[in-house]
Amino acid sequence: MLEDGKIYLGTSRKPDDSLQQPEYLNLALANRHGLITGATGTGKTVSLQILAEGFSNAGVPVFCADVKGDLSGLARAGKGKDFLEKRAADIGLDDYTYQDFPAIFWDLFGEQGHPIRTTISEMGPLLLSRLMDLTDAQEGVLNIAFRIADEEGLLLLDMKDLQSLLNNLAERSKEISSRLGNVSKQSVSAIQRSLLVLEQQGGNYFFGEPALDIADLMRTTRDGRGSINILAADKLMMSPRLYGTFLLWLLSELFEELPEVGDADKPKLVFFFDEAHLLFDDAPKILVDRVEQVVKLIRSKGVGVYFVTQNPLDVPDGVLAQLGNRVQHALRAYTPREQKAVKTAADTFRPNPDFDAVDTITNLGVGEALVSTLAKKGVPSMVQRTLIRPPQSRLGPLTKKERKDVIAESPVLGLYDDGVDRESAYEVLEKRAEQRVKAEEAERAREDAEKARRRGSRSRGRSRQSVGETAMKSVARTVAASLGRALVRGILGSLKRGF
Repeated sequence: MLEDGKIYLGTSRKPDDSLQQPEYLNLALANRHGLITGATGTGKTVSLQILAEGFSNAGVPVFCADVKGDLSGLARAGKGKDFLEKRAADIGLDDYTYQDFPAIFWDLFGEQGHPIRTTISEMGPLLLSRLMDLTDAQEGVLNIAFRIADEEGLLLLDMKDLQSLLNNLAERSKEISSRLGNVSKQSVSAIQRSLLVLEQQGGNYFFGEPALDIADLMRTTRDGRGSINILAADKLMMSPRLYGTFLLWLLSELFEELPEVGDADKPKLVFFFDEAHLLFDDAPKILVDRVEQVVKLIRSKGVGVYFVTQNPLDVPDGVLAQLGNRVQHALRAYTPREQKAVKTAADTFRPNPDFDAVDTITNLGVGEALVSTLAKKGVPSMVQRTLIRPPQSRLGPLTKKERKDVIAESPVLGLYDDGVDRESAYEVLEKRAEQRVKAEEAERAREDAEKARRRGSRSRGRSRQSVGETAMKSVARTVAASLGRALVRGILGSLKRGF
């Protein structure tokens, strides 16, 4: 489906339903990002699937979140089905064949793929604060905790590291508050409660080592195809804050680690963020600004970002303005908000005089979309009503056995499957606590020994005093006795002389 540096998307139709022209996504402009929208059941997942296939065949690695499990079918060749064959015939796709693609399965919980982990330090206080929904005061305390960890060389790798650091922070609150700002025990307790909630949502699986090496998301096969990294997100969707923060972290990591490439013939990596609204729902402005900043700047790193969502209104205007390649499936217009979404979607396209985009969006069939991609010099093409091509890989999910077979042949097998727990803040602070307890016990023992020595000294003093008193009494008695006898003899002698 690759032709002259382009990915074939489908064939557009004229108002009389006759075929007009093939519609392509230009690989050289694919890093200008994109948007796939449409109501449930209109074909968004298939559009994502065919784009992933096209990028893979072009040697571009792909990362996508699999919310319903359907994207796992990319790992197996499709099977002949009447409606697929009919669609291929309708759009004049004579060389339609079935093909499997090199897939790597990932799972934050380590159940349906290789675990994805990062460390607390790599996540950073800003994203952690968003993840735990902290107040400004609590976020300030968390920033102080990270500052203390840096100053004292404490590695923050997993959740118990952060928990131990917070306990230490509470114990030293007076000392730290006088130097870095107020650290209230109430704020520390609130953060610890949020950590407990995060742990129950699966955060203890996500934080730890070995941490994901971004290079493992950018693998290509020996035959030059890009690997398709599929994140199992069905369970992750139950923790939307964790899902959104994980995607934002991954995007930020790519932005920080990848070098500038400028304008290249094709992207180095393409991301598909399914259920994109979870990235923005209830997010503080500072984080929305961060997403917008990364989306704007990551293009120069050779990374394309494609948001997949039901409603274009789910994406903030600042981000929406950066999405040059668009595939718009049918939208419903029953409510005022839906009517606004239809108009918003239609207004973002370069108009086509052959039809009214507002009316067309509400009348598109399944597997049909309005398509506009960037042409030469980055100018959007005129919007076209397009029949999306059928996928070459399987429609629908793999069985559990098939998934295990793919994982068993994975190029990253054994790299991330077993966790590592090396010495970090938890162990260091535990040792410090043990040393402190031993020091306190030694000090108490020294004090007890000193008290015992003093008691012994007093006892010996009393003993010497007692012996002296006894001797003196004995002498006194002896003297008294001697004096008494002399006195008696004197009296008797006097009496005798008198008689």
